[in-house]
Amino acid sequence: MSFQLKNRYQGGSIEIKPGIYQAGDGFKYSVAGNIGLGSENAWANLSLEYGNADDTDRSEQRNDAKALIEAGNTDVADPAQIWGSPIIRNDLKFLANYGGNLSENTRFYGYANYASKEVEGGFFFRNPNTRGGVFSTDGGKTLLVGKLNPNAPDPPVVNIIDDVADPNALQQVLNNKNDYFTFRELFPGGFTPRFGGTTADYALLAGVKGTNFDPIWTWDLSAYYGRHEADFVIKNTVNASLGRETPTEFDPGAYIQQDLNVNLDVTFPVSDQVFLAAGLEYRNEKYEVVQGQPESYQIGPLAPQGFSAASNGFSGFSDIAAGDWSRSNYAAYGDAEFTPSDNWLLGLALRYENFSDFGSTLNYKVATNYSVIEEVKLRGSFSTCFRAPTPGQQNSFNVSTLFDPALNDLVNRGTIPSTHAAAALVGGQPLDPEKSYNYTAGFIVGHTNTSLTIDYFQIDLKDRLGISKNYSLTDAQRDQLIASGITSARNIQTFRFFINDFETRTRGIDVVFVTPVGNGDFSFIYNLTDTKVTKNTETLSDTRIRQLEEALPQSRANATLTQSVKEMWDVLIRLSYYTSWWDRDNDQTYPSVWPLVDIETNMALNENMRLTLGSRNALNTFPEENKNKGSVGEKYSEYTPFGFNGAFWYSKVSYSF
Repeated sequence: MSFQLKNRYQGGSIEIKPGIYQAGDGFKYSVAGNIGLGSENAWANLSLEYGNADDTDRSEQRNDAKALIEAGNTDVADPAQIWGSPIIRNDLKFLANYGGNLSENTRFYGYANYASKEVEGGFFFRNPNTRGGVFSTDGGKTLLVGKLNPNAPDPPVVNIIDDVADPNALQQVLNNKNDYFTFRELFPGGFTPRFGGTTADYALLAGVKGTNFDPIWTWDLSAYYGRHEADFVIKNTVNASLGRETPTEFDPGAYIQQDLNVNLDVTFPVSDQVFLAAGLEYRNEKYEVVQGQPESYQIGPLAPQGFSAASNGFSGFSDIAAGDWSRSNYAAYGDAEFTPSDNWLLGLALRYENFSDFGSTLNYKVATNYSVIEEVKLRGSFSTCFRAPTPGQQNSFNVSTLFDPALNDLVNRGTIPSTHAAAALVGGQPLDPEKSYNYTAGFIVGHTNTSLTIDYFQIDLKDRLGISKNYSLTDAQRDQLIASGITSARNIQTFRFFINDFETRTRGIDVVFVTPVGNGDFSFIYNLTDTKVTKNTETLSDTRIRQLEEALPQSRANATLTQSVKEMWDVLIRLSYYTSWWDRDNDQTYPSVWPLVDIETNMALNENMRLTLGSRNALNTFPEENKNKGSVGEKYSEYTPFGFNGAFWYSKVSYSF
């Protein structure tokens, strides 16, 4: 992608944009401003935006929650579990683009950006009869009751029959709080954790570039630093092993990614037929796992009695699991473009790269563009690529609670480093880089303002990075994980790790057509993408293979018409289409969707002010409903390519000066 940053050094603008979903929820707004400062010799363009967004709810009450309510449990929420967009608070963005002249042939440039926001959404409902390690250890036959006083008699057995806990036995437990404990005390209707966090992202780039005229060549020296932090929080949950002393809000820790780049690029036009370029790059990556609060990973005194350890839903990072990892690499490249004739362009590029942890790689690209006639051009390319696994993929631990459709229950699933001893027992190995071979071929037909491009592409990916299938933990593996700081492994049912021992082939076609129509333009875009797993070992599950091949629509298209109705009034209409996709969680294939309609009208109120009114998904189209929506209350597939919130209506008022 090519982004053009604003570089005006005069004037500015203010923009207010509110919107809400047709269902009446998810109200969001943003306020943005832009101003240019300075002169042609030294300037800065500053942009600032602030906004908030409410959550949405497109849920169906879960079947088990309905049964609890019908059985007389009045403490169960309705809905017990929310499916919708999360809350976004204090969404702040700032960008400064700057530059200027140092001399007649030398200028400086750069940008600085900062973005932060708080995000919070819902997790899965914890049933007060059946949730393992919190309310029960036998699937809801009896209630899990902790014995606090070692001298007290064994606690009464609280049988659960037809979604009702034996009231007499339960009351005995509740009346003897010094001796016994059950989480029915704190959460009689169960609970649904709220998970989220605060993200902060900032970057700074500064560079100097110049042009020499004898001989003619250009140079560009730049340095970039970027940092992204995700500081997690989980609320309305427990560390069950701490019993009554558990907090209900936890700081599990944070992930931090940092990058430093230094680049030197030069270009040299040898002649009208030959153009050369070359460059050097140094890059350093650092990944850090920040330790969480002790209660988020602690193994409490009730753990030996079957109560789960660590914050339920997302376990905290212990002092052993926390740490930082870094690597560096340097690269050199050369690029040459030749024009053997007026209608033929040939390009060659070569890039050498050396990683501190993976060694060296050499990649290349060959590309050509040939004009058959002035209106018709053929183009094509072949290239090899290399992508090293990130330090995070190599080293991070993560334990979360997910719904397993096969079991119709929640399971604690861990993602661990592939080099961990527990992974090594089932074939885990150090990760290797991905390698790809890329082919493109296409043509361009253009006349005046009308153009048509059709391109074929193929990507053969070797040693592809992905997640292995899920493995059940043995007692030996569980002990190894606990010893390495993953204290929640006491309650992990399955684990997985990154692998790169499978191959895929992705083929497709891109079509873009643009032409003037009336007082505006018409554009049509079509994409066909088909991915197949061409090689696999037993570490990749059948479900994961199907997800790679079918989880995204194979085809998508949109047609957009823009028209100027009057000199100060513009209208846009866009129709979109998606073919079917498969949802692994629901094991359901959803049908194609047509048409999705977006509309927007833009009016100039005066010389400086404009009003925009519009809607995304104006026909309020929803995906087909989940056939098993009552299981966890998921009415619509969360993986729908166009969202499941329905029509969104918005307005925008902008003032420029």
